[in-house]
Amino acid sequence: MPSAIVEIRTTYAPEVEVQLLETVHAAIVQAFKVSPVHRNVTLVVHAPHRFLGRTDCLAPERLTNVSIFVLPGRSVAAKRALYKLLVDGLELLGIPRACVLIRLHELPPENIGVRGGLPVCDVALGYPVDI
Repeated sequence: MPSAIVEIRTTYAPEVEVQLLETVHAAIVQAFKVSPVHRNVTLVVHAPHRFLGRTDCLAPERLTNVSIFVLPGRSVAAKRALYKLLVDGLELLGIPRACVLIRLHELPPENIGVRGGLPVCDVALGYPVDI
């Protein structure tokens, strides 16, 4: 059920873009113990002049924002694990740790519609959110 939006300010080869999306998805699956079939990761490429970021990033063309939308209930330990998995994985793709911003948005289950328009509060997810 978690979904993510990855925003970047440079273009990569299509296979690298896929790796980037797969890296984000894998981190969510591992840290939050969700099924790998629950996949919804989107890539947005901004023109550099439309994406200002941290000035301490030594490779500003590699600035990367990751916004993840989840149900509330994950522990601080699970969130820490997610953040570490994300920066470790993105670093393997050449994105410096200092160039990554991760934003976790926790949405109440009644504020998310799935499976043909049902609110999540009315759906059996098949996995816990209180990890």
